[in-house]
Amino acid sequence: MVEAMQLRVQDTAISGLKLVSMPVHRDTRGWFKENWQREKMVAAGLPDFHPVQNNVAFNEQRGTTRGFHAEPWDKYISVLSGEIFGAWVDVRPGPDFGAVFTAKVSQGEAVFVPRGVANAYQTLRDETVYSYLVTEHWSEASLGQYSYVNLADPQLQIPWPIALDEAVLSQADREHPPLASAKPVLPKKIAVLGATGQLGRALARLADDDQRISVLSRQDVDLSDPDFARDLFFSDYSHIVNAAAMTAVDRAESAEGRREAWKVNATAVRELARLAHQHGVQLVHVSTDYVFDGSSTEVDEDHPLSPISVYGQSKAAGEQAVLAFAEHYVVRTSWVIGQGNNFVSTMRRLAQQGIAPEVVDDQFGRLTFASELARCIMHLIGSASAPGIYHMQGMSEPMSWYDVARQVFSMSGYDPDSVQPVTTEQYQRGKPLMAPRPANSTFNTNKLRATGFIEQPFQDLLKEFLSGVPVR
Repeated sequence: MVEAMQLRVQDTAISGLKLVSMPVHRDTRGWFKENWQREKMVAAGLPDFHPVQNNVAFNEQRGTTRGFHAEPWDKYISVLSGEIFGAWVDVRPGPDFGAVFTAKVSQGEAVFVPRGVANAYQTLRDETVYSYLVTEHWSEASLGQYSYVNLADPQLQIPWPIALDEAVLSQADREHPPLASAKPVLPKKIAVLGATGQLGRALARLADDDQRISVLSRQDVDLSDPDFARDLFFSDYSHIVNAAAMTAVDRAESAEGRREAWKVNATAVRELARLAHQHGVQLVHVSTDYVFDGSSTEVDEDHPLSPISVYGQSKAAGEQAVLAFAEHYVVRTSWVIGQGNNFVSTMRRLAQQGIAPEVVDDQFGRLTFASELARCIMHLIGSASAPGIYHMQGMSEPMSWYDVARQVFSMSGYDPDSVQPVTTEQYQRGKPLMAPRPANSTFNTNKLRATGFIEQPFQDLLKEFLSGVPVR
């Protein structure tokens, strides 16, 4: 056999629309091609789009014309016999709405069509066989998300090889609206689990400017319920951010708390990661400094796991379940400060009440503001950064909890010397069921910075936070 050309994937005038040129092996018997070869084509530049259905359309006559149809899924089109003139129009909201790309496609070409790009074609030969892989199963419910554009819209200026008044069209395709009246196809949503947590609330605030973000409460998705995914419609989402967890560190040391921690932080996370992978949804799982024992002054993403508490053990197990699937993210963080109960708001309240608190001075780390953590997660999603583990903390020198408390008192207008330093051992003395804490919770964040994420200055964020924290 003789190979006609090498496999090649090219970008087009429409973002995400890819033109594929592939080898076609011909001899006296006919020809052979690898129409879809996941490993080679992903390596060449196609997205790993997880098709679930293959459809074939037989077009008896030259001039048969179909489209423009934009479905709420990705598809990969190719020609098995004959030749087509293909045309595509971007109907996703944004500055590229209405962008057009055309190409002739025969056995040696294919086109990857992303969700929200309207697809049309005209056959150039009799008995043309047109094939397409899709990433979702068709359903009646999906019809409401379709968008259509008229094939003859003069705004598009499509150079149809065969005039449309001489072509074979369905009546429905003749009556589709012009581009100016077409319904934009909205992008898939980003589900956020854990609506009432500090990170969930920070992501909810970003939803004001990013309509993809859909924050789900425990009533929507309860990870403590073995059937938590029954109402989680994965096909609606491109990403799931798991900001839900059992975080009662001390209670996790009890028999009941241990069971709850493992159920929510490990068992449910394993199932969530599996289902996300099955449906082609990328999971962003939020983890913690408690997966380390705190014996090292600074740790990077490759540092061995060594949890010393039940909470840390359950979170470490959840991480491993997520990382079993190569497309998912784990974002480790620590000392999160946001809307809700947290150390900074507690110290400010104690200062206002005239209380001189005892605060441990032998646990070191950095504060992470929930707003920054939310911004980091959306950066990883938006920049299509490589999956895997990322460390995220605030930008400051490592501090003890005692140092943080003094800064909170001082910035709030109170005497920082009111804060009394104690060791962890002294603080825990006489308190039953206290989980061991890592002595050091300082992360190396170079990997995250290499993706282009730049943290905001810690002092500015702390001032901003203290100015808006309500008195409780």
